[in-house]
Amino acid sequence: MSAPKQQLILLSGLSGAGKSVVLRALEDLGYFCIDNLPVPLLAQTVALLDEDGYPRVAIGIDVRSSHNFSSFPDHYAALAELDLDIRLLFLEANDETLIKRFSETRRSHPLAGDKLTVAESVALERELLADFAGLAHRIDSSELSANQLRSWVRDFIALDRSRLTLIFASFGFKHGLPLDADFVFDVRCLPNPHYDPLLRPLTGKDQPVIDFLEREPKVGQYLTHILGFLERWLPEFERDHRSYVTVAIGCTGGQHRSVYLAEQLGKHFGAARQVLVRHREQFHA
Repeated sequence: MSAPKQQLILLSGLSGAGKSVVLRALEDLGYFCIDNLPVPLLAQTVALLDEDGYPRVAIGIDVRSSHNFSSFPDHYAALAELDLDIRLLFLEANDETLIKRFSETRRSHPLAGDKLTVAESVALERELLADFAGLAHRIDSSELSANQLRSWVRDFIALDRSRLTLIFASFGFKHGLPLDADFVFDVRCLPNPHYDPLLRPLTGKDQPVIDFLEREPKVGQYLTHILGFLERWLPEFERDHRSYVTVAIGCTGGQHRSVYLAEQLGKHFGAARQVLVRHREQFHA
């Protein structure tokens, strides 16, 4: 019986988006963690750790070594030839959130130096990390607590990489669009349980809200149209060897309609596919 493959997580993302939180969470989960490894040392480091019998490794790479980050695609291609279970994870957040976090901690952005503002540094960092972000599973931490981010990372680790993962994420437009969405469906046109005082404190997972929405023909029609769209196009993403597809469902506050539809989509596709359901505006620990 052959030895199991080494599990390797390559973690990157925007400064201030939560990489240190994720690395600590991975360490708690039994991963041997290295932060800020220069990209040219990736293959050599991973090979040595594999030879020494480290079964789970997480490596953080970011723009602190920006002078060689542009070579990442070449070094990743070399890694991909090894017999490893490799996963790429990218953390991002909106500009407003990142600027606020740097202001609150009084830290300087690693690219700022004496010439760039924080906003200019964030824009440059997005550009430098674009190749990595395009290959990775992305998590938008703008509205996430540290505990919620750790929970989403645990979900990510549990995924079967040999199958496409379909992520249904509810959100509220009043808190901004999620950055990690591949598709966004706006359900603000549907009847809103918020205006019923008895339903207002509940969520789209509670039976009274479910009953309210299922009595509304437009809700069923909207759900049917999303199902038809995804059933038609998901096979194309699989043929393109995509690992993740994130479908974001947005209502005004992210509490009732979007939650209900995300749950229903998850149930429908979960019977035959690998599915995660996330509710951005709820259950902050």
